[in-house]
Amino acid sequence: MLPNSLPAPELFLPTSGEPALRWGIIGPGWIAGAFADALHAHSDQRVVAVGSRSQERADVFAAKHGIEHALGSVDALVSHPQVDVVYIAAPQSEHEALGLQAIAAGKHVLIEKPFTVTAAEARSLTEAARAAGVFIMEAMWSRYLPQASVLRQLLADGALGEVRSVLADHGQSIPTDPTHRLNRPDMAGGALLDLGVYPMQFAFQALGAPETIQAIGALTESGVDAYATVVMGHGGVGQSVVTTSMVARSHTSASIAGTDASITFAGPFYNPSSFRLVAAEHFGPVVEWSDPTPLRGFDALSWEATALARYVAEGRLESPVHTHEETIGIIGALQEARVQLGAVGAVREEVAA
Repeated sequence: MLPNSLPAPELFLPTSGEPALRWGIIGPGWIAGAFADALHAHSDQRVVAVGSRSQERADVFAAKHGIEHALGSVDALVSHPQVDVVYIAAPQSEHEALGLQAIAAGKHVLIEKPFTVTAAEARSLTEAARAAGVFIMEAMWSRYLPQASVLRQLLADGALGEVRSVLADHGQSIPTDPTHRLNRPDMAGGALLDLGVYPMQFAFQALGAPETIQAIGALTESGVDAYATVVMGHGGVGQSVVTTSMVARSHTSASIAGTDASITFAGPFYNPSSFRLVAAEHFGPVVEWSDPTPLRGFDALSWEATALARYVAEGRLESPVHTHEETIGIIGALQEARVQLGAVGAVREEVAA
């Protein structure tokens, strides 16, 4: 039987007691621009500095997004006295090194997905941050959306019964230009790390870490993974199927099936979205849910920034809704799938933290 009413989402609303932190950005690309705009429009957080190896790029980005300090080096950004938090939006091949720089400078850190390329790198960052007493998390914005909060509560309450199956997909049509970062092995390109991280984290949220992983797919001419289907077994309790592609845009939806009910998120499920909760019995009742907030698209990046500020104020070193252990496990599962496909640069590692 479905619940009489759905739980209200926990919202990371601004002006809820969190500090107004001062942010510095490394990597002035398009996602960093969307992030800066979302913070300024929908949170009390403020981007005060941007750093790049190119002073010209930093100047252009700062002028476009209303940022006071444009800095021509990473060192200048992480050591800037007005920066409390560093947001890293550089290619994933640089995440570990840049994260360690920011940690060494005593800054809190938010790293754009994927957190790192390998589980060992993820472990290196989380251990360094904990030792330094600074907060670090992956910018997995999907975990901080209103729909994710409702899902967490439904799972915790057992509204779906025993979870048996998870299906999640994310495919985009990426340019075939060999200089594009996703086509470059030296920049840890490929579909799994950059796109597949979304459905993978969804599977982890519903069923936890897998015990078995089996991947099939194909590589591009450059040797990165072009597309993949990853089937995972979760201790004989259930299975998850994660699909990802960078050669074709797909439906980008996700679903969880339990013994009492199933839930399906409209695509793209990793953005602000809606879902249908359906009872297990044939022609059973259906409950529809839609995001009650006005934030759509990349405006919703502001939720994760406010969440980080709230967690910092609470004295936390990691996100309670996306822990270090889980982050490491997700990266490890993606890495194992890349190894099975034979992607250039993929090395098998232990998944466990």
